[in-house]
Amino acid sequence: MIFTPTELAGVMLITPERIPDERGFFTKTWGQDDFEANGLNPRMVARNMSYNRERGTLRGMHFQRAPHAEAKLICAMAGAIYDVALDLRRDSPTFARWVARELRAETGEMLYVPEGCAHGFMTLEPDTTTEYLISEFYAPGASGGVRWDDPSFGIQWPASPTVMSVRDRTWPDFDRE
Repeated sequence: MIFTPTELAGVMLITPERIPDERGFFTKTWGQDDFEANGLNPRMVARNMSYNRERGTLRGMHFQRAPHAEAKLICAMAGAIYDVALDLRRDSPTFARWVARELRAETGEMLYVPEGCAHGFMTLEPDTTTEYLISEFYAPGASGGVRWDDPSFGIQWPASPTVMSVRDRTWPDFDRE
């Protein structure tokens, strides 16, 4: 795996190295040793998937508050997403900044989002399936979010969303204080 830092502290683009043969390819997509060697949280306790029928589906921007803050490793298993990480760590040099990457099933690229960051994505193709490895168990009382279009951040999405939950559409404005 190739670990490439992004513009946000601790957010990493991970590119699996594929070994091709006559059957297709083989690749490693996670390794505790590789994550530790790159300074990333290697603890993954859950594997989640989301299926999205329509192009333009937006999910996010979600996070869990401490002490249940979670790191995520995200990839597109089918289709493609515009994946966004937003730094909400007040002591971070990249606080309130965001980074986005296009993740496509055919490349296998993954985005690692550390604890303290919000995460969300928009589907770029119909019938997109996304997989997440998560470092903490879901704690409903710690669940939070910020609105996808909150002016505090100015996230540039590739299009206006066509499908979104009421919850994601109505998160309150972020309080920078």
